[in-house]
Amino acid sequence: MASSEYTRGEMEIEAQSKMYSGFMKASMWGALILLLSVGYMVFTLSVGMNWLVALILCAGAGIAIGVGMSLGGAWIATVIGLAGLALVIQLLVTLFSMAM
Repeated sequence: MASSEYTRGEMEIEAQSKMYSGFMKASMWGALILLLSVGYMVFTLSVGMNWLVALILCAGAGIAIGVGMSLGGAWIATVIGLAGLALVIQLLVTLFSMAM
């Protein structure tokens, strides 16, 4: 009875393979960005490391991991962009704390 209701998939194997590899690459990017973010938070909040040292350490580790896993230039640009964003945010926090 259940076999009569089964509809065979019509997606090509090549399309399935590309979708799977794209999903795995996106998952890898997300996991590594989460790892770098949590590492930065741990270094600055729990360990008490200077925020600039922790930022340089995490950005360097992110670039090294990306090169080691051959994630390409887009990964390096993303890590540099996120480090630049973190730098701007930290400088704003420093400026606002000096104003108070």
